[in-house]
Amino acid sequence: MQTYLEKRQPANNVARFYRMSVMPNLFGEWTLYREWGRIGQGGQVRMDWFSDEVQAVAALVILETSKRQRGYWVEPQQLAML
Repeated sequence: MQTYLEKRQPANNVARFYRMSVMPNLFGEWTLYREWGRIGQGGQVRMDWFSDEVQAVAALVILETSKRQRGYWVEPQQLAML
């Protein structure tokens, strides 16, 4: 499962992205991989480990909800690919 969100406000010079994905790792755990930063540049990365997929997906949903409340959204072009 993965999500890509953007926040653009040209009047305030804001062009940010937030990418999240849940994937298994080599140790039988699940990783919530997050990357965020300015669009067009390398971002910061954080990885959180969970014992099962349900916990990792729940954390992703909570983060996505929080980001959407702060003005992030999915690009319309990406909706066609889902």
